[in-house]
Amino acid sequence: MKLVMASSPHITSELNVQRTMLNVILALFPVIFFSFFFFGFPAFIVIISSVISAVLVESLVSIIKKEPLTVFDGSAALTGLLLALWLPPITPLWMILIGNIFAIGIVKQCFGGLGHNIFNPALAAKLFLSITYPTYMTSWYKANSWFQFLPVASSTPLSKGATLLTTHAQLFWGNTAGNIGTTSCFAIILGAIWLFKKHIIDWKTSASFLGTIFVFSILTWNDPFFQIMSGGVLFAAFFMLTDYVTTPLTKIGRILFGFFTGLLVISIRLWSIMPESIPFAVILMNGFVPLLDKLGVYLHLKIYEKLFTKHP
Repeated sequence: MKLVMASSPHITSELNVQRTMLNVILALFPVIFFSFFFFGFPAFIVIISSVISAVLVESLVSIIKKEPLTVFDGSAALTGLLLALWLPPITPLWMILIGNIFAIGIVKQCFGGLGHNIFNPALAAKLFLSITYPTYMTSWYKANSWFQFLPVASSTPLSKGATLLTTHAQLFWGNTAGNIGTTSCFAIILGAIWLFKKHIIDWKTSASFLGTIFVFSILTWNDPFFQIMSGGVLFAAFFMLTDYVTTPLTKIGRILFGFFTGLLVISIRLWSIMPESIPFAVILMNGFVPLLDKLGVYLHLKIYEKLFTKHP
């Protein structure tokens, strides 16, 4: 038997950056299909334009920095895809380009590239576009089945007066007004099943996030299922909060991250004038990730001391 001497880590895995990004993109296929089905050709244009823009911006930054091209790891394409799924179906191409310049060029690359960014690039770009171009980002369109190419302007399920007009069945299948990739709960759940099957994401953050929204919806006399199935909550739970770079590393930190993000989401929805709560809540909590990790380590040590340390 040959003895191999090597430095840590000693546990290897088939998963690498490329495989992880590919699995997340595959998990988004049901979401992409339903976006085409309900929003038609405009959704296709938004998605393709965003992915191409993200890859081009990533390539340009690598050339400017005189570094090897990093587009082949799939992270830029995934960022462009996630941003597209958070946009309304009729978003100008120039705005999509600006969003990807902000996501890739500023949020990701200015912090050192993949693995070093503090904030989620796609949601940071969505937040930037919402603040800079609020009229475009709040121009909602009602989803129509069978590839209708001209969606009709409408209010989202969370808009005042629209809550009573939207059924749980519409929220489940996705034929409601909203961003092209966040309306279909069915498609999002299919993607989440794939991610869990491939062990890409951890359940703690998602469960803490969804559980917090569910409980506080009941406490504030709101329909918990409606709150979870609308406004991109499920999409954020499985595809945004579980981002490896911008989520805590500790188990307790992830639970706290999901809890406080969920608390912010329900608070913004009930007592704020913001049309969307997810980008604001997630980006704000991204800034607290280092603190949550330190708190997670501290609480873990305290729990271990209480349970396993014998005192005379």
